[in-house]
Amino acid sequence: MVDICCGVVSCGAEAAAMRSAETGSRGARRRRMEIRRLGFDAGSEAPAVEDGRSGKRQRMDGCAAAVAAAGSAEKSASTSGGSSSPERTVAAPEELDLSDRVPRFGMAAVCGRRRDMEDAVSIRPDFVGGDHRIPARHHFFGVFDGHGCSHVASLCKDRMHEVVAEEVETLAPGAGTPSQAWRVAMERSFARMDSEAVDGGGGGRPSPDCRCELQPPRCDHVGSTAVVAVIGPTRIVVANCGDSRAVLCRNGAPIPVSSDHKPDREDELQRIEAIGGRVIYWDGARVLGVLAMSRAIGDSYLKPYVVSEPEVTVTEREEGDECLILASDGLWDVVSNETACDIARMCLRGGGGGDEEEEGGGGDALCSDAAILLTKLALARRSADNISVVVIDLRGKPKRRTTTPW
Repeated sequence: MVDICCGVVSCGAEAAAMRSAETGSRGARRRRMEIRRLGFDAGSEAPAVEDGRSGKRQRMDGCAAAVAAAGSAEKSASTSGGSSSPERTVAAPEELDLSDRVPRFGMAAVCGRRRDMEDAVSIRPDFVGGDHRIPARHHFFGVFDGHGCSHVASLCKDRMHEVVAEEVETLAPGAGTPSQAWRVAMERSFARMDSEAVDGGGGGRPSPDCRCELQPPRCDHVGSTAVVAVIGPTRIVVANCGDSRAVLCRNGAPIPVSSDHKPDREDELQRIEAIGGRVIYWDGARVLGVLAMSRAIGDSYLKPYVVSEPEVTVTEREEGDECLILASDGLWDVVSNETACDIARMCLRGGGGGDEEEEGGGGDALCSDAAILLTKLALARRSADNISVVVIDLRGKPKRRTTTPW
């Protein structure tokens, strides 16, 4: 068991305690002393983070306000008991101009009410760029929600950023418009990942403690969603396959930058039926009555009805951009885009101003606090799935637009 520090799972109790605590350094110290240690579920996937740097902690006054706002915006269900506490990963930015630094980020992941943890998270700062071919530095974030077993999601965690980097570098010379270049790179990357998952028996490189029987046909029943964000100085590229989701918070409003691939979505239903498949309503819409999503990596037994082709969006960065939230459907099933955006924004505002924020010494912790609060809210509202959340701070003046694809 990995011991980590986090708050009590009961969202309502935490909100009441935080609202009653006084502000200031003495109140902050008192709240930290009230935090108790909980054990993190040993079965959960640890996020892959490269080149992370820890930073200073800041007060959580903004997060307390976020919990109160969530309660007033949407009436939450009764709080849950016996749930796993969130895992916290923090990385601080490099000391660079805000437009070209590694964005501050935080994440949380819990098994929740599921028996096994099948989600995986990958965070790779500076995964491509910074040379003469691709001058701009780009940063990779991904959430992968496995089903059937965890090893396809684990394969995506280990390999997706490498495959995307290879495709981007291949397309760099003479690439077209940004949207065209990124769409081609992402489509090729997802196709390669799907091929690796299928050719490798549903998981490519299953771990020794894999929870499924690594023998056909059982292994063909394993797959994963994938929502991937590549953040550069001028653009945000999101590629999505499945029912995980990415939401951009801009000027106080949520902007979905991905669309869930559900079997009963009109265009997905038409595509499946056009090639002879069926969508059967069995505890919700399911492809052939089995899978509750119409696109995924792996799941070779459901091809060609379930495809791995991603939908790609390229969004120009603006000064009003505040944060980007990536999460599995364990969050989005019970928390709206608006509530998630409000909580993340209020937590980030908790950093205030002053020298600490200018030095980049606390924003990363605030992102992590926001991810944990969103996870706790999903648990309190009795989410029945694994929950993984990544919050990325986008504040700071973006660079001027460039004519190059990257």
